[in-house]
Amino acid sequence: MKRSELNAIIEKTIRFMEEEKKLPMPDFAHWGPKEWKEAGEDCQEIVDNMLGWDITDFGSGDFSKIGLTIFTYRNGNFHNKEKYPKPYAEKLLLVDDGQILPYHYHWSKMEDIINKGGGDLVITLYNATKTDFEDVEGGRAGKTGEFDTTPVTVSMDGRSVTVPAGGQITLKPGQSVTLKPGQYHTWQGVPGTGPVMLFEVSSTNDDTIDNRFHTAGGRIPDVEEDEEAKYLIFADYKNYYQV
Repeated sequence: MKRSELNAIIEKTIRFMEEEKKLPMPDFAHWGPKEWKEAGEDCQEIVDNMLGWDITDFGSGDFSKIGLTIFTYRNGNFHNKEKYPKPYAEKLLLVDDGQILPYHYHWSKMEDIINKGGGDLVITLYNATKTDFEDVEGGRAGKTGEFDTTPVTVSMDGRSVTVPAGGQITLKPGQSVTLKPGQYHTWQGVPGTGPVMLFEVSSTNDDTIDNRFHTAGGRIPDVEEDEEAKYLIFADYKNYYQV
């Protein structure tokens, strides 16, 4: 993705949240390279736990069609639970009108996806095959991810809902769903209903090791520096944070 595209997406999201939705972002959501270079040890948790902006087109090259805008407010840490004992994470997930999230599941993370306003979100569900979904100490095992043919059961606002393999549920504003580890899901902002403002409440999250995508490309984008960065995504911190 181009840096100019990332800058524009983040500026658009800040305006959407703070001006349209009246939901102020944390101070560090506005920081650019200067602020990150000046940041001290008191900001180490932001860096270590991948808080902040996370923009991806999943290797599609077409963010408007396949992509997601994420801001992580809080998170624990798989690798240093003594220092960062939070067992939970919270994120903003902004889905543009018609935008798609590719099929994936998580080995460890359980998540609630909550439609906080805007358009409708349609989610398609499969269970992962048992031969693929294995939690093995010290790593992850299994062949290329496959879809199981069994029905999928999820909780929607505390109500048990079962759909056939490949079945769909729709989250309208105010509705939510709990997705368990091993449940493949893809979603799309229903075209014509507008952007969807989601919040995710989950167990500790590490997107560098806990995603199994079915066919999508890279999760963390390579950035083409066609202009100066106005904001940083979490993958940039290592280049600017000097503590």
